[in-house]
Amino acid sequence: MDTLGEDALVATSNPGVGPHPRPWPDDPRLDPALLADGDRRNVADQYRYWSVEAIVADLDTRRHPLHVAIQNWEHDFNIGSIVRTANAFNVAGVHILGRRRWNRRGAMVTDRYLHVHHHESVAGLLEHLDAAGVTPVGVDNLPGSVPLETAELPERCCLIFGSEGPGLTDEVVDACASVVAISQYGSTRSINAGAAAAIAMYHWALRWA
Repeated sequence: MDTLGEDALVATSNPGVGPHPRPWPDDPRLDPALLADGDRRNVADQYRYWSVEAIVADLDTRRHPLHVAIQNWEHDFNIGSIVRTANAFNVAGVHILGRRRWNRRGAMVTDRYLHVHHHESVAGLLEHLDAAGVTPVGVDNLPGSVPLETAELPERCCLIFGSEGPGLTDEVVDACASVVAISQYGSTRSINAGAAAAIAMYHWALRWA
């Protein structure tokens, strides 16, 4: 039986650093256990030996005003991939709409460094976004959608992605200020939801990051 946990799986592809030489630095951000045992997490070098709480606090000082929402009405591995990309772009929040449980394996523990919110209903998500002054924008290749490459995404927006295959529900589409689509030039009807999320976040970053 494979007994490797997610942190160990990350470590196999990222050796990290060993135990810190003594005397240890006098820095409250550092985790004594990591200093003693080594830090083999998949984190940027500047965060070596930092506790998770300290990393989150530092990221909070420079979060981008971008939010990402995933309509989780199917148990989809793409959710973890989207969360991992959201960490790379240091978004302000990730919102899971629908089922509370989702496949975290694809996130490679990056959800620990994000603010992940769960909403049982579309109304709950919209109320949260409205209170934060965030505009909902759907991402789906639906009739009437605007090509992403020509769209002017708001700085404070929430990109909402549907589950692989079915896409966004009509309720979500009706609630969005706009819906954008990624132009495609091949034979398939859609692209992988995780890939679509990465493209959309990068498009936002080109304008606002």
